[in-house]
Amino acid sequence: MVEKLDRLWRIFATGLSFATFGLGGLALRLLYFPLLQLFVREPGRQTRLARLAVHHSFRFFVGYMRFLGVLRYELHGVEKLSRSGLLILSNHPTLIDVVFLVSLVPNADCVVKASLANNPFMRGPIRATRYLCNDSGPGLVQDCIASVKAGNNLIIFPEGTRTPVHGPMQLQRGAANIAVRGPCDITPVTIRVAPLGLTKGTPWWRVPPKPMHFIIRVEDDIPVSSKDADAGDAAKAARHLTTRLHDYFSRENQGHAGA
Repeated sequence: MVEKLDRLWRIFATGLSFATFGLGGLALRLLYFPLLQLFVREPGRQTRLARLAVHHSFRFFVGYMRFLGVLRYELHGVEKLSRSGLLILSNHPTLIDVVFLVSLVPNADCVVKASLANNPFMRGPIRATRYLCNDSGPGLVQDCIASVKAGNNLIIFPEGTRTPVHGPMQLQRGAANIAVRGPCDITPVTIRVAPLGLTKGTPWWRVPPKPMHFIIRVEDDIPVSSKDADAGDAAKAARHLTTRLHDYFSRENQGHAGA
């Protein structure tokens, strides 16, 4: 009976969390960002303050979900994210991975799905923060490189979508292209969740039997030299790096699962 009541509470708390998230995004769009544009005229400062607002909002949201008993988490090596100009690559097991990462990075830039730019709850934050949309074609790689070189910490999920619960991890080459053509060293982040929830193809109300426990580790940088591109064509170097990243994230995930 206690377990059943706990699960019912977490279903309610998860729905409440996402309702709060949506209302928070709407409040930022209708209240904070218009005031920011009114009182801050310099575009660069507008962007920095908008990103800082999203950072603190996501930080509140993660703490709110923990307070409600939806999840628990451990953080390891987060101090490495205090640097500037990072290319942060992470695996992507759940719906709220980007929320976790942005909550840890005050000056985050992100590559987001173009469909989110038309979402009434997310449109305001995405436009105000000038996050990069994945519909900009070949210019996206150069935009990402420019963002990192400008000192932003760019967060990318190389899979492009959440990892399937059943089936192998499949990485796209976009992140490797950015690293090779930059060149940009990679700051890898591994996310492990047990029990799994909010996964690809799983509705939010299908909560796991216990609160999700996140283990987020910021690993040591993976150096990427300009020689990686000079040794051959950049496309070949990106394919090779994508294979390395696939092996890396698969190995790290297995290691954390056995910990």
